[in-house]
Amino acid sequence: MDVNSILTNGEITSFIEGVVDNAAFGIWFLIGAALVFFMQAGFAMVESGFTRAKNAGNIIMKNLMDFCIGTPCFVFLGFSLMMAEDYVMGIFGVPNLGIFTDFGGFLEANASSFVFNLVFCATAATIVSGAMAERTKFVSYCIYSAVISLVVYPVEAGWIWNSQGWLAQMGFHDYAGSCAIHMVGGIAAFIGAAILGPRLGKYTKDKNGKVVKVNAIPGHAITIGALGCFILWFGWYGFNGAAAKSVSELGSIFLTTTIAPAVATVVCMIFTWIKNGKPDVSMCLNASLAGLVGITAGCAALDAAGSLIVGVVSGILVVVVVELLDLKLHIDDPVGAVGVHLANGIWGTLAVGLLANPDAPAGLNGLLYTGDPHQLFVQFIGVVAVAAWAVVTMLITFTVIKKTIGLRVTPEEEIMGLDATEHGLPSAYADFVPAVEKLDIPTLGAVGAVPKSRAIDVKDVSTKAPEGSAKLTKITIIAKQGRFEALKEALNQIGVNGMTVTQVMGCGAQKGKPEYYRGVPIEMNLLPKVQVDVVVSKIPVITVVEAAKDALYTGHIGDGKIFVYDVEDAIKVRTGETGYDALQDD
Repeated sequence: MDVNSILTNGEITSFIEGVVDNAAFGIWFLIGAALVFFMQAGFAMVESGFTRAKNAGNIIMKNLMDFCIGTPCFVFLGFSLMMAEDYVMGIFGVPNLGIFTDFGGFLEANASSFVFNLVFCATAATIVSGAMAERTKFVSYCIYSAVISLVVYPVEAGWIWNSQGWLAQMGFHDYAGSCAIHMVGGIAAFIGAAILGPRLGKYTKDKNGKVVKVNAIPGHAITIGALGCFILWFGWYGFNGAAAKSVSELGSIFLTTTIAPAVATVVCMIFTWIKNGKPDVSMCLNASLAGLVGITAGCAALDAAGSLIVGVVSGILVVVVVELLDLKLHIDDPVGAVGVHLANGIWGTLAVGLLANPDAPAGLNGLLYTGDPHQLFVQFIGVVAVAAWAVVTMLITFTVIKKTIGLRVTPEEEIMGLDATEHGLPSAYADFVPAVEKLDIPTLGAVGAVPKSRAIDVKDVSTKAPEGSAKLTKITIIAKQGRFEALKEALNQIGVNGMTVTQVMGCGAQKGKPEYYRGVPIEMNLLPKVQVDVVVSKIPVITVVEAAKDALYTGHIGDGKIFVYDVEDAIKVRTGETGYDALQDD
């Protein structure tokens, strides 16, 4: 036996570790694809939460169809354009149907790559729906979503991720898609929102058509938006980390993918707190996503310091761009898709050329670490080329749709909501009834100048009862939600044994204190209130009024109002008793 042919224990161990690593990271690659697929749920939640309830079902349907329409488009054409071995001049692959004609060969060579790139493709298409939400025809949405999956994404992504692509040959680095996915999706969102026009009521114009006022349209469920944000962040570990080939590379990617969004969110919180007087919840959710988009291109090329810088810039950039679009350019983007994906997709791609650390797994030379401008130059060329492709193709797509079947629903359909008009869905929240707030918020002492005797208006429109008859009086009390428990307890103590409680909206002449939603002042014309109705006969009306005033008075604006009315009669259904008797306990 040739001694030289015998493997040492160390060589055997290395061989086994290599085989295990290849198998383990091959499985992790597909798990990462599954995490990216789950991000569709995150996009659906963010977009539906940041828009109005009457369109929630429509948003869900669009996010579902992004993937379901995109799949056959990617099967028949998209994947070949992107990853075919027959690649023409580094620009596009020659279309083939290898997935059908040679399934065995396709399975061996391309199955994992196909699945992973398919879920990436769906992400690029989904970004657009949020910016064009609440006023886009469903059929038009299906068409341009298909175009993105069929041609727009596959061609430019092939330039970057096909080893024969011209940008890949130049050394362009976009590890997980800041440019290929997020910037392209953001460009499509920007063009679509600009061509489509704003939602009804978003901007107030003068007789010459000039915008004189920007109106806030808050989303209906920030809780759902927050759930979507957490789902996206969780899925992003697969989005960025699926292509890792070693534990150290995967660890580095997880580290940068955590630091950037966390820092972006903190910076955004501080920035909006200083700017608006209070930290903006929805904008901070956007900032988390902005930090994730910003680190996606350089997740394997940047170190901890670089990812921190990316986060700082992303946290401010998303606020500036969202407000620039809304307040200055008057382009209505309900969910901030342009600020999150377009602006931070560009920033994240260029950040690779600026902040790449040679000691990071990608081993690239960033300008600020090495003084070498080459990588930054290549990144800039890639951004310009991919942006040009996306602008031209999406302008053509949206213009053709607008001139043929139309992009936008009618004003009547928009007012009714797309759930009802596009899908025959009366509400995405059937049987949902809001509950009355049961927290008893203690008063912190009177601060108003009005004395308690006059603080709560009492309107008495009742008459005196005829002599010898029991008078029935209805007392309607409009109060702050936080004082309901105190009011209920006060009425119980004086013997009121029945009441009807309703959640209502209302305001006085002051119309509430102005607040800000995503940098836009909210005119709080309607504030949440509780309406309590009681009917009394035995208990003196003045006793009920005084008890209510004692319970509700804080001295602050909006303590409430009390109305007193005559009641003609009362009937207890179970016993048939009427009048005074109907109001008494058994």
